[in-house]
Amino acid sequence: MEGQSESGAEKDLKTLISSYSNYVWKRVATFFPSSGSNFLGKISILYPQASRKRRPFLPLPLPSHSLDSSVVMTEACRICDVLEDIMEHIFLNLHNIQKNLQFWQSRAEGSNAQKAYFMMFERGPFAFINGTAQILRDCMAEGGSVQHLCQSASVHISERITVLTTLRSSLATFLAQVYMEVEKYGEELVEDPEKLLPFLLVTINDLFSKLEASIGHLHATRQGDSSIDGSHSFPVLFEKLPEVNQGGSQWTDCEIKDSINLIYQNLQKLDVYLSHMVAKHQKPRKITRYWVHYTCGAVGLSFCSIWLLRHSSLMGSSDLENWICEAKDSMVGFFNDHVEQPLLSIRDELFETFRKRHKGVMEVEEVQMTSNSLHRMLLAFSEQTKGQKLPENASDQEMLEIVMSRYEKELMHPIQNLVNGELARALLIQVQKLKLDIETAMLELDQILRANEINFAVLAALPAFILSFILLMLVRAWFKQDSRAEGRGRVARIQRRLIIVEVEKRIMQYQIYVDQGLEKEAHCMFGLVLYSLDRLLHAVKGHAKETGEWQYLRQDIIDLAKPGLQTAYKLRVTSRLERMYDCLLPSLKRQ
Repeated sequence: MEGQSESGAEKDLKTLISSYSNYVWKRVATFFPSSGSNFLGKISILYPQASRKRRPFLPLPLPSHSLDSSVVMTEACRICDVLEDIMEHIFLNLHNIQKNLQFWQSRAEGSNAQKAYFMMFERGPFAFINGTAQILRDCMAEGGSVQHLCQSASVHISERITVLTTLRSSLATFLAQVYMEVEKYGEELVEDPEKLLPFLLVTINDLFSKLEASIGHLHATRQGDSSIDGSHSFPVLFEKLPEVNQGGSQWTDCEIKDSINLIYQNLQKLDVYLSHMVAKHQKPRKITRYWVHYTCGAVGLSFCSIWLLRHSSLMGSSDLENWICEAKDSMVGFFNDHVEQPLLSIRDELFETFRKRHKGVMEVEEVQMTSNSLHRMLLAFSEQTKGQKLPENASDQEMLEIVMSRYEKELMHPIQNLVNGELARALLIQVQKLKLDIETAMLELDQILRANEINFAVLAALPAFILSFILLMLVRAWFKQDSRAEGRGRVARIQRRLIIVEVEKRIMQYQIYVDQGLEKEAHCMFGLVLYSLDRLLHAVKGHAKETGEWQYLRQDIIDLAKPGLQTAYKLRVTSRLERMYDCLLPSLKRQ
């Protein structure tokens, strides 16, 4: 019974797998159109690459009035998807090659000591062991171990620079030729895309053949003297259109679909080949370059972990828990003694003083009362001295002059006038005047202290402000640490401006090659111009949209990519880019 049940379960499982396979096959078969369907209507279904979301890249050089006819533009867009996929693949591969090439060029500019250090310590532990063994063998044999190591480093670096430079030149030439063909037949491509498509497919097929020959030349020249195992093991062989398709004037939908499929196959072969070649000549990974640091850190962490384990509760020791409690108590005590309590003491002392002062060290009413009393005393003394009624609005200064005049006369006989005269009364009036002056000064001082109350409060909170500012600067530095051209910091601005410098130099070099009649070198340099413009477009898009400059900046970059424009005009455009657009201006700290 158990054997029958197991065989029945296996049969049901096979039936389920067979049904699911048939379902999947039917779903896949629905993606392939019948021979009578419109080929342009199926391109987006046949080739999902064309319908995926792309990163922003340099647009095709199509005429600006191509949006006038929506029907024609719909057909042209489906054709342009193939061309855009080609450009996107080339741009991505160029960027990958350029990153590795810049690394090796920076290593080539280093000193012999830096090259030797790279060969020993930045290529991984196996290279370190092999290099150490080689140095020992050289020391025992010849004695020129360091010089031999520097020569090996130079050969190691120069070979990678040569291969990557050749690959970059081949891809840049292919990119320039595709771009120029599209720019040459842009009007016809928009007006009658179905008629121009066969010719365009044949042209792209020829360009793939030229690219294959260029890469094959690299294999022919470096097959024997390469020091990299398997670096030139196989050349790339692209698929080619049949001769019947190349000579025919009218193509069927099936032939066009096969030709488009052939282009995507060639792109896939190119990606596989370049990924293999770049992987053989790429820069070492970060973990490989810094393996010594990581190894030391891992060893130190291991010793620290073992030491902590010996003092933990897992080994029957309570030292770790006691140290944690002591550290916690120390931190809490430090915070209370050196941060919280001093701030609270300063706050309480300041605001207690302020509260007492508000209650009245010297109020305006008290000063006014003393002033009124002095006025009445002066008025009574002056009326008695003059023997006549004085007006109520008589000034204190006039009456004080009367008091002082009588006071001077009374001082001629001080003892007699002290008892019988007005000397004592004049003295008391002067005492009242001194009291008024003191109270007035205290009132002014009190007003000054009250006006500076906010300053004392800010002074009390100054440590907190300083700590907050330092924390804010650290967060800002971490947020803007992106040194790529797409970032927001000062380094990113410098990177974007350096791309413009790169564009200027390559435009001038392109013009020099054109003037000298060097067509191949001119195509290569124009392809590098397109690559630099693509990088610039990708770097400034987000910033330019935020500032509202994207429409004009994009058009200026497209103008720089037009091969027919004069070099003088392009240089004026690059100068305008550096001066006018906010995302390309120098950092404010450097102006």
